[in-house]
Amino acid sequence: MTLLKSLKRRGWLLVGAAACGVVLAGAVATFGSSARAGVSLEERKLPMKFGWVACEPNCRGWVSAVGIITADTPKDFEEFARGRQLGGATVVLDSSGGSVNDAISLGRRFRNLGLLTTVGVTQLNRGGQDARPAVASEAYCESMCVFLLLAGKKRYVPEAAHVRVHQIWMGDRADDARAASYSAQDLMIVERDIGRLAKYTFDMGGAGDLLSLALNVPPWEDLHELDAAELKLTNLVTTNLVADVLPHVDVSAPAMAELAPKTQDRFGEPEQPQPAKSTKTAEAVMPTGGVAAAPAVSSQK
Repeated sequence: MTLLKSLKRRGWLLVGAAACGVVLAGAVATFGSSARAGVSLEERKLPMKFGWVACEPNCRGWVSAVGIITADTPKDFEEFARGRQLGGATVVLDSSGGSVNDAISLGRRFRNLGLLTTVGVTQLNRGGQDARPAVASEAYCESMCVFLLLAGKKRYVPEAAHVRVHQIWMGDRADDARAASYSAQDLMIVERDIGRLAKYTFDMGGAGDLLSLALNVPPWEDLHELDAAELKLTNLVTTNLVADVLPHVDVSAPAMAELAPKTQDRFGEPEQPQPAKSTKTAEAVMPTGGVAAAPAVSSQK
């Protein structure tokens, strides 16, 4: 309940069903056991956290970004970035998605810093104290995480990773979207936010095909997983070489059937405060792997 209250935000939600996340990178990346996957799944249920992973002397290191994008995430990133030389660094994503407009804001900050992006699960302290950190490639990047991936100046997605998309929807009506009623103001808000997402997509160098694929998946269907051809068609992938985003790091897929069960995750929020007439407040419900509670809605000026 405390977590749900802390995730109250305004706006539309990206909604969908699937096991998700974003992960990658490392010397030789393998999961020690399914327990490690469980830890990653639990982390993806929490607000996004950032961490610097050092792998010197032969590797610069990377930024680990794990969890849900909330209205606090852009601010949290600024606090993390303060005093660090992050220009041109790589962000390894492991996320179920989250706030629409806050993801847009964070993505623009990524691009301004010239960051590179990929999908993966960071693994630390493998095989003893002197072992280098690694990144496992079987991971999930869903909903607005996909648009954070797009923010990278260079973008790499390993074969074992799962990148999934779906529609924007009203968070307070995502559980039973077909039975809910909608006002003209509701339609105005969702069209406004689709416009923001479209502009961001093109500003980041993405293709209209990404929006088309995402906006064709309603909230009562499973998320659509992009295959290798679609990753290229949407321009989400700009390189097939992991060395372009993680030099001196080998990436391998863990021998696991699945990281997480398929359940619906619903998130979304605005980029900045909007006039009262066009604002909605929604409660972000539990992401992948949890039982979602019904979100509450209220107005916010």
